[in-house]
Amino acid sequence: MSIPFRPALAGLQPYGAPQLDVPVALNVNENPYAPSPELIADIAQAVAEASATLNRYPDREFMGLRQDLADYLAKESGVRLAPEQIWAANGSNEVMLHLLLAFAGPGRTVMSFTPTYSMYHEYARDTDSTWVEAPRTEDFSLDLDRIDAAVAEHRPAIILLASPNNPTGTALTEAELRAVLEAAKDNGPSDAEGSDSLVVVDEAYGEFRRQGVRSALELLADFDNLVVSRTMSKAFGAAGLRLGYLGAGTEVVDQIRIVRLPYHLSAITQAAARTALAHSDEQLSQIQTIREGRDGMAERLSSLGLDVAPSDANFVMFGTFPDRHQIFTDLLDRGVLIREVGPQGWLRVSVGTPDENEAFFAALEEAMA
Repeated sequence: MSIPFRPALAGLQPYGAPQLDVPVALNVNENPYAPSPELIADIAQAVAEASATLNRYPDREFMGLRQDLADYLAKESGVRLAPEQIWAANGSNEVMLHLLLAFAGPGRTVMSFTPTYSMYHEYARDTDSTWVEAPRTEDFSLDLDRIDAAVAEHRPAIILLASPNNPTGTALTEAELRAVLEAAKDNGPSDAEGSDSLVVVDEAYGEFRRQGVRSALELLADFDNLVVSRTMSKAFGAAGLRLGYLGAGTEVVDQIRIVRLPYHLSAITQAAARTALAHSDEQLSQIQTIREGRDGMAERLSSLGLDVAPSDANFVMFGTFPDRHQIFTDLLDRGVLIREVGPQGWLRVSVGTPDENEAFFAALEEAMA
């Protein structure tokens, strides 16, 4: 060995879903609809204007963008936050990393309930935090009878909850969220006696939630240890933009500002994101179409005799198969890429355009036959 590898990273491979050139890619929960010509033109204009001052560093506090994000959340969820309660970074992945850098780290624990997003474990690993997990129930809900004991045993600095959950698509109820938030009281890390665990609700797919499912943002006024994360990658159809953000108390945001890298959001990113937010009505008009596509896929999968997890996201998890890899491979041979992820026997498919969805079902029925 000639370079000082970190022992915790020895032999590991980088995270990443397969990036394959296939006719139908339904594996990474992207929005299937491209930006409109009008939005593309406006982004080009905004980027051109920002480029005139690229010799200068960007606004490191990006207050204009934070105000725009606050305005959007007020419209989407009905919850009005001050811009100082908003933080943004290069994708919700970097938002999560900022949170763990600020509140977790060596000697502290990060906790979640599995199955859930596989990157959570990697955030803990990368920040040298201890990772612990507790199982969900068979229907992928949280076990309300065990939450108190699990949190009290591990005293996590951070509890990560995805709602809607990835890969299951299931959303947490208000009762589940309140149970975790109450359990977190006075159960923060032992090196901060009397503190609460920070509860981070990852709402990357929040805009796709079904009618009547409330955002965790509504609980921010009641719990100062709550953080709610969002992204522009999914509902906004802006995965290539790489803009994630969160809402929280100002004390949380101020701690994140300590660990962020200087000028971490480029002037180009800020300009493009603000332009996309100005087109929010247009972008979010696609949401109902995607919801209908999801619900139609779930019904059709059920009609094939498959189990389907109830989804509030833009994807559906279905199964179970004695050999899910064979089904995955058979679909890939037919030009359809989905995701082999989640509990044994289950597969996950993103909602595509109507034509892509039809191609998926044609391939699946052939594979199952």
